[in-house]
Amino acid sequence: MTAFKLLKVAFVLLLVGLVSCNSIPEEQQEPRTVSRDGKAYLVQDSVLITTRDGAKVSAIIVRRKAGTKPQPAILFHTIYTRAEDINRAYEAADKGYVGVVSYTRGKHLSPNDITPYEYEGQDVYDVIDWISEQAWSNAEVGMYGGSYAGFVQWASMKEAVHPALKTIVPSVAAAPGIAEPMENGVYFNFHYPWWHYVTNNKTLDTVSYYNGKRWNDLYVDWYQNGVAYKQLDRLDGVPNPGFNKTLEHPTFDSYWKRMTLYNQADFSKIDIPILSTTGYYDGGQFGTMHYLKSHYQFNAHAEHYLLIGPYSHFGAQERPENHILGYDIDPVAQIDIKNLIFEWFDYIFKDAQKPALLQDKINYQVMGANSWKHAPSLDKMTTDSLQVYFSKQRSSVAFKSTYDTGNLGVNEHFSLAKSADATSYIEQTIDMSDRSQFSWNLSGDRSIVSETLTVGQGFSFTTEPFDEDTELTGAVRGVLNVAINKKDFDCHVLLYEQTADGKFFSLTLPFTTRASMSQDMEHRNLLTPNEKTAIPISNFRMTSKKIKKGSRIVVIINGIKHPFSQINYGTGKDVSDETIQDAGEPLEIKWYTDSYINIPISRH
Repeated sequence: MTAFKLLKVAFVLLLVGLVSCNSIPEEQQEPRTVSRDGKAYLVQDSVLITTRDGAKVSAIIVRRKAGTKPQPAILFHTIYTRAEDINRAYEAADKGYVGVVSYTRGKHLSPNDITPYEYEGQDVYDVIDWISEQAWSNAEVGMYGGSYAGFVQWASMKEAVHPALKTIVPSVAAAPGIAEPMENGVYFNFHYPWWHYVTNNKTLDTVSYYNGKRWNDLYVDWYQNGVAYKQLDRLDGVPNPGFNKTLEHPTFDSYWKRMTLYNQADFSKIDIPILSTTGYYDGGQFGTMHYLKSHYQFNAHAEHYLLIGPYSHFGAQERPENHILGYDIDPVAQIDIKNLIFEWFDYIFKDAQKPALLQDKINYQVMGANSWKHAPSLDKMTTDSLQVYFSKQRSSVAFKSTYDTGNLGVNEHFSLAKSADATSYIEQTIDMSDRSQFSWNLSGDRSIVSETLTVGQGFSFTTEPFDEDTELTGAVRGVLNVAINKKDFDCHVLLYEQTADGKFFSLTLPFTTRASMSQDMEHRNLLTPNEKTAIPISNFRMTSKKIKKGSRIVVIINGIKHPFSQINYGTGKDVSDETIQDAGEPLEIKWYTDSYINIPISRH
């Protein structure tokens, strides 16, 4: 590097306050020897990799000093810049690989603007290309990481699969425009502080992000005042341009399509082995299943494995919690996912045996049975199903219910019947202008196992008790037949086991959808007021549990009005523009009793 270029780089970096005069990042930074736990490593912690459009990606490289033979590289690319990230590179080096950690452009030592999502596909591809050209590389690269770091692995293959990329292990993978910041068209508020968290500085703005009172107060203030959703940042007093930009794209349009894999052209070319991990209680399961199903759909020879169990968003990435939201997971579910990921890398790069737990393409833990099961495809997980309809008849089963006021009551379910009635319905009324109560407090459901059930203004339905132990495995499907007096509304569907002793076990996270986008995520098709319309339940999160003899399956349906996601007033305007002034007359929902759910059953 010339003296002029060196001074230029130093000047740029000093302007953003990132480095001192004795720490100047450069593409060919000389490695230094570091001793750690009695081992010698070659470390480059201030590398800048130039992308095809001239941006700089900051990277860390760690390799064992002993031996000079080129090795495969394990790449972890993330937007979450933490001081301890270098430990990932050390870990990979200890396991016989070159450890590489790289960051979203603009993060860490990169002088560029921080730009989440948009450039990750090309930037990660260029990082892989750079790795493959290094003397220490044998031109073989594997990737792993969860959530955003899961998304970037898929994004790197948007244009093409780099010849050096031999495998990816995306955990709880984000799918922009499909699984976040909206789900089936409904935006969730927790994405709002995320933009401050990752873009306020070169590392992470933990001070603002972990200020739960600030965000909760903001959401309640927004809810009580009834201002437009796109005015959240004005209420907060701090601009949030990144979040607002996503609101300009409420459907799956070209903005999202540029960064997300979604069609045959994207998936048919992916011919490398893949291991995906997720959990029954992982919000990111939505994205993981999108990639998995699409890969299978568009590539008949996809070598794609799934590992799924009773894990949260964080637990499904590396080390599951043994106790999650009031539930002690089965002993066999208490595995080290991080260790399994490196067993997978050894299988791909070192001709080791495939991890023993991966006995087939789909590998899932049956809650309550203390066992793992394996299937060649998602369809082969189930052998039977129970189709039941939302009856108007009351069940004889009483249960303790919790209302949004915190008061306890005793309620009765409606029945889930084996036959349909296409003419009758149950009617729900939600006054969108009344801010004294929520239709249901989504944030209040913090336990998997509970003595009570939060129904709010919705309705609960139950099957007859099972006369034998039965394995529920897979994803619920069905159709909600509704008529409303407006042009649109949002709703939830929730799934529980009610045990013989009256306790409730949440089987997975809620299904959320916007009626106008339930059949087409690319276009919003408004409802005709007072006309019966079918809303498909087609992407419920999957789960697996042994339903005990005497237990029942309980389903809750409810319209959405609370402070933790958008409020759809039903005018047909962009929901982010609607205010409480658009509330008009109360929303009336007729839930027709030919609505049904199909409960997947396995009798293997």
